[in-house]
Amino acid sequence: MPQSATLLADRSPAPLPEDVSFTPSCHGLLDLLLAVGDGRSDQGRDHPVAVVLALIAAATVSGLKGYTAISGWVADVPTEILDSLYRRVEARPAGRPSRSTLWRVCTDTDGDVLDAVIAEWTTTRRAGINEPALTSSDTPAQVRLDGKTVRGAVDADGEQLHLLSALAGTPGPDPAAVVIAQAPTDGAKTREPETARALLESLDLRDVTVTADALHTVKATAELIHQQGGHFVLPVKENRPALFAALDALPWAATAIGYESTETGHGRSTRRTIRVLPAPPGLPLPHVSQVWLIERYVTTSDGKQSAAAQLGVTSHPAEAAGPAEIAAFNRGQWTIETLHFIRDTCYREDHSRVRTRSGPRVLASLRNLAINALRLAGRTDITEATRWATRDMTRPFTILGLTG
Repeated sequence: MPQSATLLADRSPAPLPEDVSFTPSCHGLLDLLLAVGDGRSDQGRDHPVAVVLALIAAATVSGLKGYTAISGWVADVPTEILDSLYRRVEARPAGRPSRSTLWRVCTDTDGDVLDAVIAEWTTTRRAGINEPALTSSDTPAQVRLDGKTVRGAVDADGEQLHLLSALAGTPGPDPAAVVIAQAPTDGAKTREPETARALLESLDLRDVTVTADALHTVKATAELIHQQGGHFVLPVKENRPALFAALDALPWAATAIGYESTETGHGRSTRRTIRVLPAPPGLPLPHVSQVWLIERYVTTSDGKQSAAAQLGVTSHPAEAAGPAEIAAFNRGQWTIETLHFIRDTCYREDHSRVRTRSGPRVLASLRNLAINALRLAGRTDITEATRWATRDMTRPFTILGLTG
């Protein structure tokens, strides 16, 4: 099983038709799930791991959350779909897995392999649905890095599960962006940069721009991205005092605004400006070509005003990325917060009491898979899409390419 994912370009989302279908391939989800184990041999077992995980994935597409809810949903899966899954993995149909079976598989599944499978399926599906014109090297691509703590998942030592995700899409706010890699940080947010570099090493970063929060603005990460043919757009805060001081001392007041935008909505008006300068010599971060200052001014409907500023760096030379492009990459970073919001609101992840062994990570990974599948099918309204999927038991299996 490959442990890496190749970054491909996105397409524009389109409404999901009632007769949506996908052509099975050698990279079909069920085939890939055969590589996932839970420490025991499938020989002689009634319910192969691949089938159980496929059923849980389909239930998750329908918005189901915990083992009890998922087992109730599985009990209603049409017999012909269920039997087909068993036959396709060369197993004898054996009825429906119980709640305890679902629990055993989830809590013992190898999370690293499952995340690799999801990455492989996602990138293969993206390649299959993209038009050739949109998969060219001329299409900008962005990978956003950010971590999320699964607050209800507390282990025996009192540690919470913290997962770092890599979200791929196009620059700017991209509701169709999908998770292409995920890994745990051993419960410590401060270990995110190490985990991020391990994830980035598994990705094809050629002509890709990596964005993250200021925790990742470190020499080792900048060097790795450069070595792999990518670029970075990273914020700089006071946790990097020497770099922050060097940028803060630049003549920003005398620098013209390079690009600005204004948005109105949700009872407020937001004006954003960006000023860009060539990187001064001697910065304590390698491969920086330009530095920037973004300022945001917010005016609410009742007249209250607020302002915020952010300094940052990018490896892009001026001829490759001007102020507007840098601003788009910067805003695009926060698309990953939408992913966290969906997992918290639609799937109520932070309220989940699942906490045994690999169970929390496996269910979080399958939520990523469900969101990816819906987005790749053209649906960005995930909450409504899960309602749509649950109204017909065949739809989740179709979305995941598990029919046929």
